[in-house]
Amino acid sequence: MDTAEFRKRGREMVDYIADYLDNIEKRQVYPDVEPGYLRSLIPDEAPDEPETYEELAKDIERVIMPGVTHWNSPYFYAYFPAGNSYPSLLADMLSGAISCVGFSWAASPACTELETLMMDWLGKMLKLPEDFLAGTGGKGGGVIQGTASESSLVALLAARSRMVKQIKKDHPDWTELEILSKLVAYASDQAHSSVEKAGLIGGVNMKQVPSDSKFAVRGEALRKVIEEDKAAGLIPFFYCATLGTTPSCAFDCITEIGPICNAEGMWMHIDAAYAGSAFICPEFRPLLNGVEFADSFNFNPHKWLLVNFDCSALWVKKRADIIGAFKMDPLYLKHEHQDSGLVTDYRHWQIPLGRRFRSLKMWFVFRLYGLRGLQQHIRKQVALAKEFESLVQADERFEICAEVVLGLVCFRIKGSNELNETLLKKINSSRKIHLVPCQLADRFVLRMAVCGRSTESKHIREAWTHIVQLASVLLQQNHH
Repeated sequence: MDTAEFRKRGREMVDYIADYLDNIEKRQVYPDVEPGYLRSLIPDEAPDEPETYEELAKDIERVIMPGVTHWNSPYFYAYFPAGNSYPSLLADMLSGAISCVGFSWAASPACTELETLMMDWLGKMLKLPEDFLAGTGGKGGGVIQGTASESSLVALLAARSRMVKQIKKDHPDWTELEILSKLVAYASDQAHSSVEKAGLIGGVNMKQVPSDSKFAVRGEALRKVIEEDKAAGLIPFFYCATLGTTPSCAFDCITEIGPICNAEGMWMHIDAAYAGSAFICPEFRPLLNGVEFADSFNFNPHKWLLVNFDCSALWVKKRADIIGAFKMDPLYLKHEHQDSGLVTDYRHWQIPLGRRFRSLKMWFVFRLYGLRGLQQHIRKQVALAKEFESLVQADERFEICAEVVLGLVCFRIKGSNELNETLLKKINSSRKIHLVPCQLADRFVLRMAVCGRSTESKHIREAWTHIVQLASVLLQQNHH
């Protein structure tokens, strides 16, 4: 493909994408395919001779689209939202074209410097404490990771490294293995499975702290497990607090947990993967109170801030803690500015060496929406969730199962778990809307997350009408 053809095909692709997103609600939100569907649609091996672009373009609808779950559809209410917007897509195109691998400042100065500044911009939108901003003289700063799972792992490894060094000072005769076998990390019993996975990869014992009736961890519960573990000779070193849990969007009480972690010399990491975007709105910012006690804080602009995947924002109070855990400096990666203080080599802040120019997406989105436009987007979706909540509350056959704080509503039919499982099966097999369940205190619960950028009040009402129709039939059958 030469430049001339690229210009032509590029324009066609932009038109295709614009049509796709404009007409997405006409597509069935959840695919109707069986596992392995794609194998019979394409050859067993790559072609010897080049094919034409026309042949390829035809296959997008024939091969790919039948197997796509349309995350941007206004009928998609599963998981949490996947961020997207036109400015973000344009920036991703530019990032793909520049295709630098920004592991060090020298590898592409703009890639590093824009990231440092965008993380400061975003930190200021969230009114993060000064300690987390890089500025020009700060000790903290932000880095874009791929996912919140990666951020939890990076924080855990940094915490582990910091604690091992501290203990080595006090007990020079202890081996690293002995120390590691005593370390213990904690998270809520509502925390995302990726936190448990971080413990697994980090080779440390990870324990669940019981949450209260609102699915939040309180200071008392954490203090109790810490005391028990210390009495057993273990060394508590890390707590991953969740703000906006995946099942119910519950908030750990970080104003209580933070001081305990600080007093114990434990690292407190905050995972606000979904909820964090809302903290740019003054009315939701109090949910982040207590962040001043944290060592690290993370959320995903790629969920709810109109930036497409992948873009997970992680801030640390002391970048030396992270760099201390990951720093490797072979000669071929050294460069003359690396110790100037103004320079960040982000390879020391993450698991992989390479990284994409992801801050371009933030820059485009922040400038073309402005803080007000982003706040409007969050408020609109919270209002839609509140609207859905009131529809559920108006029908006495249903109940709300957790407080509706942001864009997630947890609800069920009053009745057995089996009844609710059957309802969910019927909802998803009719493929009009897409939902996923969660387990809250032994109850099978349906999650309704407002996800699509184009979701409006009419879609919410349509979804509810559809759910009620299916539920009514079910309840009648059960009655007989």
